[in-house]
Amino acid sequence: MAWWQQVLAVDAKFNNHRAPATPGFKTLYIRRRSQLLRDSAREEDNGGVRNYLRVRLALLQQRYCVTLDQLSLKSRPASLRSVSRLTVEGDSPRCMSRNMSVTMSQTGSQGIEGPQGPPPAGSVVPTQRAEASKAIVGGTSIGENYAFSGVHHIFDQHADSVTMVKFAHNDLGLLACSSLDSTLSVCQVSEGEPRVLHTLRHHTAGVTGFDWSSTNDLLLSCGEDGAICLWSSSTGQCLRTVSDQAGGQVLSCLFHPLNSNWAVLGNSRGLVQVLNISTGHYPKGGTSKVAGQVTALTFDSSGKTLWAGDDKGIIISFLFDLGSGGLRKGKRCVVSEGAAITSLSARTWASREAPNPTLLVSAACNTLLLYRVVDKEGGLRLKRNFSISHVYQPVRSTFCPLMSFRQGACVVSGCEDCSVWFLDVERDTRPLINRLQGHAAPVLGVTFNYDESLLATSDATGLVIVWKRQ
Repeated sequence: MAWWQQVLAVDAKFNNHRAPATPGFKTLYIRRRSQLLRDSAREEDNGGVRNYLRVRLALLQQRYCVTLDQLSLKSRPASLRSVSRLTVEGDSPRCMSRNMSVTMSQTGSQGIEGPQGPPPAGSVVPTQRAEASKAIVGGTSIGENYAFSGVHHIFDQHADSVTMVKFAHNDLGLLACSSLDSTLSVCQVSEGEPRVLHTLRHHTAGVTGFDWSSTNDLLLSCGEDGAICLWSSSTGQCLRTVSDQAGGQVLSCLFHPLNSNWAVLGNSRGLVQVLNISTGHYPKGGTSKVAGQVTALTFDSSGKTLWAGDDKGIIISFLFDLGSGGLRKGKRCVVSEGAAITSLSARTWASREAPNPTLLVSAACNTLLLYRVVDKEGGLRLKRNFSISHVYQPVRSTFCPLMSFRQGACVVSGCEDCSVWFLDVERDTRPLINRLQGHAAPVLGVTFNYDESLLATSDATGLVIVWKRQ
């Protein structure tokens, strides 16, 4: 007897109905299951209900290798709402649910269990066999997905290089920019006419980097003056200033992803330093020395592993103690001797179908590199490298934020040829899928808002361009 016939037989026995004897009614089965679960909730005989659900659960687990809770009518819509918001642009949760039901009925167990067997040799994103995922997004290619309709707005409030641009977390239009003219700016680009909300003035030398807190209410900035500043993003007021404990220039900074009381700094004297933002103190055991100037920092999503890149082409991993703020050195990876690491970006999954932690690295040796994280101490193994014009400027790169069901995985990078590059890191040949040309100087900073509807890029003359996706 087929699996669905067994399940319907159990349903029928429980509700004193006879199970249909002919196949071809899987859609009817889904409706029938919904009705039976609603009716069963009203049954007074709780023992009978539990026995029914246990038998039914065993059949569904045998077929799908999932629990009844994962297939229940209560939990499924919530998960689909989350998936549709982060993956399929324009699909409502109700439409996504219909698509998922159709996909499951057409592809059988593969739609739930995903790809089978090991990925192809050298592959980063094993999506070739993910037929159910491809069916959800239709025939849209990754190149079509990253086509842009043109310039949304141009900002020119800065008088020197804009070293970094970054959208706030889970916000469509709140954008911050840092510049070597010693200022930062906070802009709104999605609500009404694009405008500058605040210009933040406290640094006395170039601002080299900044970060948003997890709730977007704070900004942390660092600069060549050795100052670390904490700002209110809503008012533009400087709330606290702390000096570098070694008196060096602070070249990189970021909040801890889970606790915004902790910040990590990298300075020109080779120190990776943990700072307690609430007290303004550097905790004991929270400082470590590397070979060169610390030019780039990034955490993994758990906040347990930190990577620091220096101007000598070396990446060092650290294990972070969330309670004490202590750092312990992990693994060392030489990218390219003498080539500064200008950007690090970590992603837990390269795509929804490749659960492998990865690290994207911009190195000043005309190369963009993709590493796989191979152990719990942050060890790295090179997977791919891509030729891109980058030798002299602090060019940055990032993963595109949406992990969609489309085949491929996209990253975006600035470039010294004055263009913005989109690369599919899954492709063995011709990885360039799009190239935006609008800047007249090397492109330094790149950032997407969370739904990828807007892309902001900055250059060495201080120009910031906001692009609108088709």
